[in-house]
Formats: sequence, C-alpha cells, structure tokens
Amino acid sequence: MADAFIIDACRTPRGIGKVGKGSLAHLHPQHLAATVLGQIAERNKLDTATVDDVIWGTSSQRGAQGADMGRMAALDAGYDVKASGVTLDRFCGSGITTVNLAAAQIMSGMEDCIVAGGCEMMSYTAATADPKNPPMMDAGNLHLRELHPQSQQGCCADAIATLEGITREAVDQLAVVSQERADRALKEGRFDKSVVPVYNRDGTLALDKDEFPRPGTSMESLAGLKTVFNMFWDIPVDDKGLTYGNMIEKVYPQLKGKIQHVHHAGNSSGVVDGSGAVLITSEDYMKKHGLKPRARIVATANMGDCPTLMLNAPVPAAKKVLAKAGLTTGDIDVYEINEAFSVVAEKFIRDLDLDREKVNINGGAMALGHPIGATGSILIGTALDELERSGGRYGLVTMCAAGGMAPAIIIERLDA
Repeated sequence: MADAFIIDACRTPRGIGKVGKGSLAHLHPQHLAATVLGQIAERNKLDTATVDDVIWGTSSQRGAQGADMGRMAALDAGYDVKASGVTLDRFCGSGITTVNLAAAQIMSGMEDCIVAGGCEMMSYTAATADPKNPPMMDAGNLHLRELHPQSQQGCCADAIATLEGITREAVDQLAVVSQERADRALKEGRFDKSVVPVYNRDGTLALDKDEFPRPGTSMESLAGLKTVFNMFWDIPVDDKGLTYGNMIEKVYPQLKGKIQHVHHAGNSSGVVDGSGAVLITSEDYMKKHGLKPRARIVATANMGDCPTLMLNAPVPAAKKVLAKAGLTTGDIDVYEINEAFSVVAEKFIRDLDLDREKVNINGGAMALGHPIGATGSILIGTALDELERSGGRYGLVTMCAAGGMAPAIIIERLDA
C-alpha cells in the first residue's frame, strides 16, 4: 500500500464564538474556510487544478454552514473548478475523519492530492439555534431513543465523572494545566508556524491570534464557578416529562440520586469559531511537484462506544489505532486528546497510564476552544508542530464524538 504524506497544515486563530464579542463572528463561514484553503495553496505553490478533492468537516450543516462548504469555500478561495469538494459530519470527530479519508484515498492509489480540514463557526450555530426545542442527538427518532437514550453532552461528562470517581478537584486541576500550557505556547510562539491571520473582505485584519485563553486561571478562580450541567439534568425533553438525566439513568440506574456535577465553563471546551486545513499527497505527486513532506500517516481507526455515555470512545480508539500501527503507548511522543470536557482527557490519561507531560503539551480545548468540525484537523497540525519543535517521532490524535464515537490517527514526523 502506498504512503500518504502530510505536506503542510495551517489554521485560523480561534475567535470567541459569540456574536458581538468574537472577532470572527461577523464573517461568513465559507470565508473562514476559504482563508485556510487559500493559505495552504499559497504556502505550497499548489496548482489547484491538480487537487483531486477537498474533504471538509462541518457539524452543524444548516444555513450559511450548509451547501457543501468544502466545495463552496474552495471556489471562494480561488481554486480551479477542477478541484472537487465534499463536506461530511462526524460531529466533533469530523476534522480527523476528513484527514483519515484523504489518507485512505491516497494510500489506495485512487487519488494523489487532497486538502482535508474543517470549519465551524459556533457563533453562527448558537445564533441560529431554536431556543424552544432542546437539542436531541436522535433528532426526534423515538425508536432510537428507546434503544439508545442520548443525553446532553455535559450531562454525560458528569455521569462519567461520577461513575469513574473523578472529582471536581481533578477536573479543575487539568483545566488549570491546560490554561498554563496554552499561555506558555502562545508566549513562546509555538503555534506561529500554523496560524494564519484572518482578514475582513475589505482587507483589514479581523484576527491574528487566539482570543479565547484565560491566562492566570487558578484553582481558586475555578472554585468560584458554579457547575452548569445540573441545570440541564432536569430539563424535560418531551411532553411526558422525560429529562436529560432520566435518559442516562435509564441505562445507568446506579446514578439515580448519586450524580456528582463537576463540570462548568472553566473545565469544559471553549465555544469558538475556527478553521483548519491539511495538505496530503502521494509520494509521486510530492516528487513531481517538488514538495517536501513533513509527516507520514501511519494508521487510522474509528471506534464506537456507549451512545448514552457518549464520550468514552477515545480510549478504545487509541488502543485500536496503536494496534494497527504496531506501536505501544510508550512509542508515542505527542498525544492530542480533545478536551471536550475535562473528564474526557483525565480518563484518557488514567486508563492508558500515560505520562501527563506528553498529553496536550500546548494546552487543549479548555483553554483554546473547540470549533467542532475543525478541531480534529487543527489538532493534527498542532501535534505535527510539536513533534518538529521537540524532535519527537510519533503523534496520536483522537477525540470523542457525539453518538459515542471516536476517530483516531497516528502520524510520524519525517527526518525523526
């Protein structure tokens, strides 16, 4: 089987995902996606007529984020019309999935040059959400709800923390570490290689650095925050009074009356706008066009787990992709596990018995934010940048996705 090579990766800064507050929230989502697509082409002198496909991830595909953003943003970025585009949704895992599918197309020999990535403007999805109807993963399918009750994700995070005996102190401590590491990374310019500025249509600068981090976050400041998802636990989701909490308790009755709510705004992923892109090619294409690879894609995997707890698939996904690669946890130099909620990363570290210094080395989504469909592609670039900075060889990226899933990927830095 042929190799798939990562030539380059770039991302936008992550803007606060709130209309009127975030520096990117006034922009069209296609413009944000076109920014990274344009930059990945410009940085690598890419003949876009030779791009076989743009594989894009966007989770909330409605309105301005609908209409196949991968194709529309490529056109907006000035790509040749021959460069096709498709947009997919694996919820939070979309941005890893786009890269994994690109790798599979290239490794199979079907295609030679693909730009994979994603974009999510959470300011837009929040502003266009229906406040009258609680969001449901099953989209109102009552048969599915009977088979697999799927609650609100923060409620799932608190349920996992309760079942695992993970305390608020533990999840808060990890949130502090995330903020400290992100602050260090920003001050030392560790993201500079990948971050590209976003400009308004009139050419003025919209944003050139991440604006979500809260440096100076401490255990004391987090202790002053009230938990959030206790307020969601008892929200009715139908006319019979079924609540988000009831849905979890149906499958895990031992939680009834025992739930410990530990998550709040400070130890959950930040709501942000952002986009990221990764250029992946075959060896033949790379040589023909004079490109230098930065990494090789070693293995990819997907894993499903309990839809009711929803957030527990990253551990089995990591084990699966390690087995496919013939590697052990100790072989990995850089782990990127998305901090959808603090308990996800904390459980990942504990279950795999990982060296904490190798996990989310430059902070995670609690500090930097989580632009749903884009995050996976962003994290692949972050892992590659860190491997190059530190001299490591292998990086593993995974994340939980709604529905109880997790995609995973292992990359190898070249010249390691």
